[in-house]
Amino acid sequence: MHTVVLLAHALNLAERFGYVVRQEWLDGNGGGGCELKGRKLLFIDLSMSPDEQLQMVLTVLRGEPRAGELAVPKELHCALQLRKSA
Repeated sequence: MHTVVLLAHALNLAERFGYVVRQEWLDGNGGGGCELKGRKLLFIDLSMSPDEQLQMVLTVLRGEPRAGELAVPKELHCALQLRKSA
């Protein structure tokens, strides 16, 4: 599966976990997940490559205790598992 498609699936999963996804130009200064006033936010730095964005989203998703319980495409499930054990 192409990285951009996998990223779209990962962002969809983040939204299913209650994250508000914000895609903004952060000039390479990061992004990631946080909680602010009880709301989960996920900032995506558009200056990063799709692979870097995907890795950041996967890192956030691995912090979700129920990440392995929801139905996701096989490739996304494998990406979550491979990085978790690495």
